[in-house]
Amino acid sequence: MPINAFHALACPLDGEPLSRTGSAWGCPTGHNFDIARQGYTHLLPVQNKRSRHPGDSKEMVAARQRFLNGGFYQPIADAVNRAVLADAADNQPLSCLDAGCGEGYYLRQLAASDREGRYLELLGVDISKWAVLAAAKQDKRPAWVVGTNARLPVLPSSVDRVLCLFGFPVYAEFARVLRAGGQLLQVDAGPEHLRELREIIYPVLKPEKAVVPEDPDGFTILSTTTERFALALNSPDRIADLLAMTPHLYRATAQGLERAAALNSLTVTVDVRLTCYQRNTESPSQDGEERI
Repeated sequence: MPINAFHALACPLDGEPLSRTGSAWGCPTGHNFDIARQGYTHLLPVQNKRSRHPGDSKEMVAARQRFLNGGFYQPIADAVNRAVLADAADNQPLSCLDAGCGEGYYLRQLAASDREGRYLELLGVDISKWAVLAAAKQDKRPAWVVGTNARLPVLPSSVDRVLCLFGFPVYAEFARVLRAGGQLLQVDAGPEHLRELREIIYPVLKPEKAVVPEDPDGFTILSTTTERFALALNSPDRIADLLAMTPHLYRATAQGLERAAALNSLTVTVDVRLTCYQRNTESPSQDGEERI
């Protein structure tokens, strides 16, 4: 499937369109942003950073890269690909933004799908420089950007699909950048997700609350599906990588982490919910207000 980089980027300082000249992006008012030699662009102004290196650490990114490249979450990627391409018209470009792309696994899987008569324009945005750096090193075809979901450096009404996979949705921003009729595909952990690991690292599991997806402002739910399967991890390194790529690494007790480190194998349940939303024709993003 032919892959093109996404070009409808917006200046993170004033919202003006960015144009690429050589190895930099610039806006009409004179703001310029260099493209790193690894192929990504930093579009996160220092005033929008809450720490020196926000987002996932270099160690978390490396753990996620090893785990995902091992194919353990391939069924999730396949479900996302089916949802992205389900209503896509042939012989027309389809632009897709992965908001919180991490090290780029899901965009790479989408790029590898075999849908004919289609070319994709791909953009991955993540607040972690280490994640975007890892993504750019693995695939040069998409555009990779350091940025934040709270102020996406993307022009209004310029995207056909937004992915938010195990991330932090900012629905107003997603509605702003999506075209009318565009879709948001959101993946969240289900009640049984990694239960066996959680039972080891926590003294007691809190009862799971029933979650009924609702229509966020600007969106209508099209469908909700569940992907659930067993995952056998047959080495301490695989277990450690799975734990390191989740927030449980920082929430678990020291004793719980010790119990996890002592494991040689573990079978866990993967349980995720894939919700597909359609951006309404009448949307908050149509009020003309720039949120960059």
